[in-house]
This record gives sequence, C-alpha cells and structure tokens, in this order.
Amino acid sequence: MPLSRLSSPFLLGTNRVTLQMLQVIAALIPAIIAIVYFFGPSVLITMSLAVVVALLTEALMLKLRDRSLKPFLTDGSAVVTAVLLAIALPPLAPWWLTTVGIVFAIVFAKHLYGGLGYNPFNPAMVAYVLLLVSFPLEMTTWLPVASLSELPLDFNSAFQFIFNGQLASSIDTVSGATPLDAMKTQIGLQQIPSFITTQPLFGMFGGKGWEWINIWLAIGGVFLLSRRVISWHIPAAMLTGLASISLITWLVAPEMTGSPLFHLLGGGTMLGAFFIATDPITASTTIKGRIVFGAGVGLLTYIIRVWGGYPDGIAFAVLLMNMLVPLIDYYTQPRVYGAVKK
Repeated sequence: MPLSRLSSPFLLGTNRVTLQMLQVIAALIPAIIAIVYFFGPSVLITMSLAVVVALLTEALMLKLRDRSLKPFLTDGSAVVTAVLLAIALPPLAPWWLTTVGIVFAIVFAKHLYGGLGYNPFNPAMVAYVLLLVSFPLEMTTWLPVASLSELPLDFNSAFQFIFNGQLASSIDTVSGATPLDAMKTQIGLQQIPSFITTQPLFGMFGGKGWEWINIWLAIGGVFLLSRRVISWHIPAAMLTGLASISLITWLVAPEMTGSPLFHLLGGGTMLGAFFIATDPITASTTIKGRIVFGAGVGLLTYIIRVWGGYPDGIAFAVLLMNMLVPLIDYYTQPRVYGAVKK
C-alpha cells in the first residue's frame, strides 16, 4: 500500500532493540574468540545449545501468551540472554544445566513479568544464581587454560563430555578452580596473596587467560559506549567502586585480598560492568541513580568475593541492586525545570 494511503506517522526504520542487541553480540565476539583460544571450543557448543533453547522457549511462551512470533523472536533479546549465560557458565557445563538455566531465564525471569521491558531482574543473572545455588558441583567444574591442562579437549571430546557425560571418571584431569576461587580458598588457608599469584594459574595481574578475556570484554564495552548503546555512568561507577574498596583493603591488609588489578581483571568483572549491569530495563534510569547503582554493584561484588560464600559476586551484586532500583530512582529524580525546591 502506498504511503499516501496510510495514516501518519510515516517514519519507518530498523527496530532499535534489534540493532542494539546485534551491537551487543558484536561487542562480545572478541571475548568469545579469546575464551575459545584459552579454554577450548566447548563454549561454542554451550552457546549454540543456549541460543537454540532460548529461541524455542521464547517461541513457546509467545504462543502461550497469544503474541506474534516474528517481532519478538527477531529482536535479539533472547539470543543475548543465551550468549551472556553461556559465557558465564563453566565451559564443560552439561547440556541439561544449560537447558534448565535458559528455560528459567526466559520463562520465569522474563515472561512471568510480562516479557521484554517489564522484567525487574536481569534474566541471565537470575538463571546463573539459580544454577549456582542448586547445582554447585556442576557450576564449579571449570577448565584450566589450555596451556595448563593435562588433557586438552578438542571439539569432539567436548561435545561428548557435554552431552554424554563421558570422561567423567577423569574429570579431575580436565577441570580446575578459577583464579578467584583459588585465591579465596588459599587465603582461607593462611596463604598470602603475593605468594598465591606466583602459581601457574595466575598471569601478570589476574588469572592466566582470564585477564585477557576481561581486557577484550572491556574493549567490547568501549565499542558499545562509542555506539551509545550504553552510557558510561554504570561501568565507570562500578569499576571505580570495586577498585576503590579493593585498593583500600589491599593497602591496609594486603594479606587478606588480591590487588585492585586482580579484582578488575578477574572473574566476570568486565562482563558485569559493560554487559550485565548496564541492562537498560533492570538498571536505574536517572543519571545520579546510575552512578549509585554502579557503585553499589562494585562494592557488593567485592564484599561477596572477600567475605561471602562465593568466589565471584557479580550476579548476586547485580540482582541485589536490581531490587533497589525503584528506591534509587525515587530519590535521584532530577529537579523539574522551573520548579522551586522546598
């Protein structure tokens, strides 16, 4: 039908949500390549499974809710959730663990609240916390970097392990603790961080391999900033908050924690700063609120890492601050133009 016969407005263009999601995925590609380089191709298997399950679950929920499939399946939100969760999961996560996480993220953390735009919590982090609390053994079975592995897994071996559970009898030869977990455990055994970081598991500043993955995630985050997909307030506040408290503790009591660079380049710090905490739906919407929100995520992440029961606290910190978003937004509303402060 010609535009002259249609009612206004006539502005047609690409779905902005789809464009943003595509840019998020593009920003993750360098880090995904780094993960494959350091930990092998198993992450690609987990990621492919997660995307397929996410799209199928999304389609099922849309059908049950009597919604059109095409606009929601093609907006990229389900794919981004799947990719983020796949990156956060252990490389050798069994297929059922990935499936349970994705189904829970799409059904309960997203559609239960009304779908995209209505969920108060980040779906990927909700699923991650569920899996971590429910299946701690599977969620802590991590691969060491390929250069330290006694039995590096190729694509076929990883596929068999993920879907058939083969090599289970030799799991100790292909799995290991993460640098954050090793640091936390050995500090609890009265080892000092300066000695711990001399072990082969650690690199120049963080864990071997992990520090480079975090650097590439940060570069991807800068790309999102340059494209104005995200704003600088939350990443800057989160990284500043994490670096500040870790620097103070490191200077006062260096025997109880790693260096600020170790915390910045360890675990899921950069993933959380640029790709998780910046979720426009679940984060604070005001400028001051974003700074408070980001700083809160950084501080809580450090507190959980050092004094909590889990080696990395990104997911818990984000969800806890998601709960506070309404309160933060209420007290950080900008002054209405022309209004006089009482």
